[in-house]
Amino acid sequence: MLLAKMGVDRIEGGVRAADGWRVGGGGPLANLDPTEGAPLPSVRGGDASDYDAVIDGARARFEEWRTRPAPKRGELVRALGELLRAHKEPLGELVSLEMGKIRTEGLGEVQEMIDVCDFAVGLSRQLYGLTIASERPRHRMMEQWHPLGPVGIITAFNFPVAVWGWNAAIAAVCGDTCVWKPSPRTPLVSVAVQHLCDQAAAAHDAHGVFGLICGGGELGARMSDDARLPLVSFTGSIAVGKQVASRVGARLGRTLLELGGNNAVIVMSDADLDLATRAITFGAVGTAGQRCTSTRRVFVHRSVADELVDRLARAYATVSIGDPLAEGTLMGPLAGAPAVRAFEQALDAAKRQGGEVVRGGHIVERPGFFVEPTLVRAPSQGNFPIAWEETFAPILWIFEVDDLEEAIAANNAVPQGLSSAIFTESMRSAERFVSASGSDCGIANVNLGTSGAEIGGAFGGEKETGGGRESGSDAWKAYMRRQTCTVNWGGELPLAQGVEFV
Repeated sequence: MLLAKMGVDRIEGGVRAADGWRVGGGGPLANLDPTEGAPLPSVRGGDASDYDAVIDGARARFEEWRTRPAPKRGELVRALGELLRAHKEPLGELVSLEMGKIRTEGLGEVQEMIDVCDFAVGLSRQLYGLTIASERPRHRMMEQWHPLGPVGIITAFNFPVAVWGWNAAIAAVCGDTCVWKPSPRTPLVSVAVQHLCDQAAAAHDAHGVFGLICGGGELGARMSDDARLPLVSFTGSIAVGKQVASRVGARLGRTLLELGGNNAVIVMSDADLDLATRAITFGAVGTAGQRCTSTRRVFVHRSVADELVDRLARAYATVSIGDPLAEGTLMGPLAGAPAVRAFEQALDAAKRQGGEVVRGGHIVERPGFFVEPTLVRAPSQGNFPIAWEETFAPILWIFEVDDLEEAIAANNAVPQGLSSAIFTESMRSAERFVSASGSDCGIANVNLGTSGAEIGGAFGGEKETGGGRESGSDAWKAYMRRQTCTVNWGGELPLAQGVEFV
């Protein structure tokens, strides 16, 4: 029904090349409703020949698309944003149905892609370069940016709309064509978004700018090895991201990596605990802890630790768990049975390592893949290695610290470096946290949580998070190639650095 509301009367397959939809030669993608554990309509993935058809179409369209003026390319993205606005409700609810995030978060994800489209339309008139002073007389030197080529975009299950939008909207106005391999866990959302892309493309003679091929990891490996894709954007686990980086790097291609996060909140003794409690609860519980920016660790000053834990426990007691489309639900299911097993294994390890479960810690006995949001106090002494791993589940590890220096050191101790936050009323503590010697993450917030970034700022992280930047600011440069040009408008041929050659 939700697909029908978006004008999708049937699912032809999970492959969209420039010449039309294809019933893929790969097998059907097994897909379960995480709320009920029941099968959803299947989508047939693509095989090697389908992949080549999508790539060939993207390459053929690129030859024309890169010469189309950028503001004209922006008109395609504007049309896509308008279609997303018109179909926001059914598409957002489809995200909730297939992925499991609550309705308001599903709608918010579609709004994020709408916002990125708006940003990209404005960007289409601001792809600027530099004019550089030349040391040679009657010479002009300038720096300009050109389209890169077809871009491979591999997205994760937890943001099946927004992450595609971050990449595709900006890459399209930059003059690139886009080949999308979504997570095999969310093929219905991917097919629905592609239908909207088709409608926008049909109105702007732009079929082939956005292509789709659903399937598993073998297609991602093919993308990584394919020299026809000068850039591969990958969002997913650190382990797979390392494989993508290695394979793309072996052919001297570019990667844009958005990998794991083990995000921490520091709570100082002078913090507004009400504000901190609300931010931490959303950061740890929202999307059932399945955001890359989810709050996983808290470092709280010893003097307020008991009060903060008590506040969090009371807040967790009010979290309603259930059908993500039902009114009042605050936490939906995990993505599937493997995620539930990971939740159990992490808590077993925590107990062995001396952690104390304060709240939650159980599987919810009902159909689907539901668990309780869980608070765990770390041992006051000794190692607690489970907290240095990223568990994609609503588990929050709470540590006590003596001062800001200890908290910053602990925040930075993990291999991931995506998002971080501090709650304090001290200007000095806040500035210390966001200084060059403070948080080593790509995102550092003061008096707000780790989750829920706006599209205007470049999104991404450091260390094993991959170093990529998507969405706002100057992230568009990742999708273009830089060219330095020098024009001699005089009649002489002076050489740089005073070199003489006669």
